[in-house]
Amino acid sequence: MRYGDILEAIGETPLVGLPAMSPKPGVRLWGKLEGQNPSGSLKDRIAKRMIQAALASGELTGKRTILEPTSGNTGIALAMVARRMGYRLTVVIPDNAGEERIRLLELFGAEVVYSPGDKGTNGSIEVARALARDDRYYMPFQYGNPANPLAHYEGTGAEIVRDLPEVTHFVAGLGTGGTLTGVGRRLHEHDPGVKVIAAEPELGEMVYGLRSLDEGFIPPIFDQSVLDRKFLVNSSDSLRATRELTEKEGIFAGISSGAVVSVAQRIAAEIERGDIVCLLPDGGWKYLSTEAWASELERAEKSVSETLWW
Repeated sequence: MRYGDILEAIGETPLVGLPAMSPKPGVRLWGKLEGQNPSGSLKDRIAKRMIQAALASGELTGKRTILEPTSGNTGIALAMVARRMGYRLTVVIPDNAGEERIRLLELFGAEVVYSPGDKGTNGSIEVARALARDDRYYMPFQYGNPANPLAHYEGTGAEIVRDLPEVTHFVAGLGTGGTLTGVGRRLHEHDPGVKVIAAEPELGEMVYGLRSLDEGFIPPIFDQSVLDRKFLVNSSDSLRATRELTEKEGIFAGISSGAVVSVAQRIAAEIERGDIVCLLPDGGWKYLSTEAWASELERAEKSVSETLWW
C-alpha cells in the first residue's frame, strides 16, 4: 500500500488468527495487531484524530504547546504526530516509566516532565492539569476527548466489522475507555449480540497501560453502558499469556496484550463456538528492559512486579 506521509499509514492493522491460544477448536481467537501502527501502538489513531480536531476547532495554534499526561504510548504517538505536523509537545509521565518510552519521547523531540511514580497516571494527570492553567499549553486530554472513542468507532471498530463480520466477542484492556467505547458502539450497531468485554487489572495490580476503576478516577469519555462484561486480571496472568503469544504464535506483544488474551481464554472456556477479537495494543519492543521474556519465569515475574504497569 502507498501513502502520502507517515500519518496516512495509521490504522488498517492486521487481524490475525491465534489458533494455538484457544482452549477449544470451536472457538477462534483473533489478534488485532495495533503494534503495527507507525509509532508502535493503537494510540497513533487517537493522537492523529485529537490533533486534527484541535486544529479544526482553532484550539491548537502555532503559538501553543501540546501538553498531555501519559504512561507512554499516547505521549509517543503525540510526539510522532507533533513532530510531523510541526508542533511542540510536553508530556507528563511517571518517573518509573520504562527506559524505552523515555528515549522514544526524546527522540521525537518531546519535553518530558516527570510525576511521582507511586501515583501512576493519576499523578501525571494532576501535574498536567496544573500546567494546563497556563494558556501557552493546549491539552488534548485523552481521558476526556471525544475524538478518542471516535477514532476507534470510525477506524478500529469499522475494520473489525469489515474483516470479521461474524465476530461474537471483543476484548480490550480498560485504559482511557476510548477503545472499548468506540469499538463497542460500532460492533453493537453491526450486531447487538456481540459481547464487548473489558480486561481490568485487579486493584493494586500493575498491568502497563490499564487502570482499575477502583483507583477512583473514571475517564469522562468511558461509556460503561457499552460493556457487556468485565473481567479482573492480574500481572502474573498477563505475563504468562504475553510470553505464550511469543512462544506459540510468534507474536511479540506488550504486557497488556497478555491481559486481553488471558481474559479471552477464560471466555473461550465458557462457550462452544465463537470468534473472539483480542485488541493487542502494542508490540513488545518498549518492554525489553523489563526482562518479561527472560528464560527464568521467576526473574521475569520479579521484573514485572518492580515496573510501572498502569
